[in-house]
Amino acid sequence: MLTIYGKPSRFCDGISRRNFLKIGALRQDLPLLDQGVSSLVEDLHQRGLDKDVSVVVWGEFGRTPTINKDAGRDHWPRVSCALLACGGMKTGQVIGVTDRLGGEVTERPVQFGDVFASLYHNLGIDVTKLTVNDLSGRPQYLVDSGCQPLRELS
Repeated sequence: MLTIYGKPSRFCDGISRRNFLKIGALRQDLPLLDQGVSSLVEDLHQRGLDKDVSVVVWGEFGRTPTINKDAGRDHWPRVSCALLACGGMKTGQVIGVTDRLGGEVTERPVQFGDVFASLYHNLGIDVTKLTVNDLSGRPQYLVDSGCQPLRELS
């Protein structure tokens, strides 16, 4: 898992909408997500595709460290998490630390762009050199300045 600051699938979108209205729905939906992701990762390893395919489970926002008045949790952009597997990455580790409530990063902050830089790096793309033109024809880097591949994943 990564502690990260800074369009899910239809299945995950449904989980998100239901679960963060009522926390209890997580007990029903998270085992399905866990089974699906673990089956995918196992299958990729069995077929020898684990070096070629990156698996990313990641939401667009973290959630508040406390339950709100409606028994749910609101958007919280300060902290999020992601699960990265396969893709030739060194996995099985936690990168980054939050306070005991999961509300603030306390060690090794990771930005979204760092994760993207890592995925691009695994594809052989140098994010400090490659640009793509925006709709106005201006070159734009793939990630923000200062974002680098996560050294822990190499």
